[in-house]
Amino acid sequence: MEHQWNSKEQLLELLISLVERASITGSQEEVALSEYIYYLLKGKKYFQQNREYLGLHPVHDGRSFVTALVRQGDHKETIVLLSHFDVVDVKDYGDLKNLAFQPIQLTNELKNRKSQLSKEVLKDLESDEWLFGRGTMDMKAGLSVQLSMLEKAISGEFQGNILLVTVPDEEVNSAGMLSAVAILEDIRKKYDLTYKACINSEPMFAKYPYDENQYIYSGSIGKMLASFYCSGIETHVGEPFSGLNATTLISEINRNMELNDSFCEQIGNEVTPPPTGLMMRDLKQEYSVQIPHTSVSMYNILMFNQAINDIHEKLLSVAKIAAINVEEFYKERATNYQQFVAFTPLDLNVNVFTYEELLEKAVAKSGESEVRRRLNYLAANRGAQGDRDFSTRMVSELAGLCKEYSPMIVLFYSPPFYPAVSSSNDRLIQKTIQKVISYTQDQYGITLNHQHYFPGLSDLSFVQLNESKESIAKLTTSMPLYGKHFHLPFQEMKSLNIPALNIGPVGRDPHKWTERLHIPYAFDTLPSILEYAIKSLLR
Repeated sequence: MEHQWNSKEQLLELLISLVERASITGSQEEVALSEYIYYLLKGKKYFQQNREYLGLHPVHDGRSFVTALVRQGDHKETIVLLSHFDVVDVKDYGDLKNLAFQPIQLTNELKNRKSQLSKEVLKDLESDEWLFGRGTMDMKAGLSVQLSMLEKAISGEFQGNILLVTVPDEEVNSAGMLSAVAILEDIRKKYDLTYKACINSEPMFAKYPYDENQYIYSGSIGKMLASFYCSGIETHVGEPFSGLNATTLISEINRNMELNDSFCEQIGNEVTPPPTGLMMRDLKQEYSVQIPHTSVSMYNILMFNQAINDIHEKLLSVAKIAAINVEEFYKERATNYQQFVAFTPLDLNVNVFTYEELLEKAVAKSGESEVRRRLNYLAANRGAQGDRDFSTRMVSELAGLCKEYSPMIVLFYSPPFYPAVSSSNDRLIQKTIQKVISYTQDQYGITLNHQHYFPGLSDLSFVQLNESKESIAKLTTSMPLYGKHFHLPFQEMKSLNIPALNIGPVGRDPHKWTERLHIPYAFDTLPSILEYAIKSLLR
């Protein structure tokens, strides 16, 4: 059989064809790229003769993902190759936006703009070994190399089966992977397969600025999106002590949450970054002389082994501390102001609830049917509102029903949620990692450093599940969208339980306009390493 994606030049050509399709998450081009990959594979003689092994599967929102199975006789042992084909937006490219998906032209144009580049970026540019452009690193190079592995499987080069799964939406909600989990389970049962490992090929992530170490990962970091809704007491700015500004509440939460190292977790030399705010704003829509009396903030919480219920308790503790601090702050400022005006300040008591508790209070007050009617009305008139904003809107609706509890802080969760996964205790994975590290050192003089968790978040999070039902319930019962627009296939994830690996290319500056890929490693070195890893796993 003639290989289309074997040589460095062929792989570079494939990568450029994928990058040129501007598959920004949520765009029509994202929809089109899954179809392009499907038709690339449909042209292979193997899939013309085995049509049932190639699938273009719908996601609930009109997007789709691709699966491609190559079987070797009666072998059950199967390696899953996982990737995503969506990319983040290109607004950060400024006036180079039109070249973001033209990697050759962009790389050449950057040579005319050397004064705009940092010393490190300029060094890479002048080496002529790096290709710039959105998606070159994250993660169309990994997908390209995985497609070459599928081609090798068709040629019979592996003593086992290869199942390629490539999905949309990894960069936002992982809707593609969440839909793929059930299909993975269906394929496993239909063909009586044994999934030996799932290999993702996300690029290596730097642990610190200018980190030049190279990594292999046996898991993927977890993430929760913790949110705080604050309801103050409205008043005119001329009577500020007659109310409570919601920005005061949210500011105190932010002061306690931002870079709070009590949320950090360390395993060996790996440490989770502390939480940082992803959004913080008041919810006043127009200018007026009424104080902002509602506000919201959201925080990125990353984890390794921490149980969700433990993190939940820490978050509640932050909210309760913030409530006490704001009460004391208000009293102090009111006392200071009384030297000018004699008045009786409010006797503030800031309540702290979870979304689950707020929902219970709303139902107790207005009845379940009325609460359901209101939430259903919101859903029917949601329009283009994203998951984060719509979650906030649902909390706001219930808080409006329960105004007598204001001022209040409500802890809730928004999508996405990524469970932490690790195969560090899996004997086959550990043995394979040691073999791959030795092989890479012997063949290329490159030292791969083993890390337990890929730090950039990935869809590997959904190929196994280690949390208990009770722990997960702390998250889902306080997630307004859970069971409505967002769900997690917990049963299928537990059933799959696939050992995880990430072996990917070298790149730099993911999600930046200087995103770039090291071509020699991606297309000379990585294919050999990935092929060796697959053969080791199937041996």
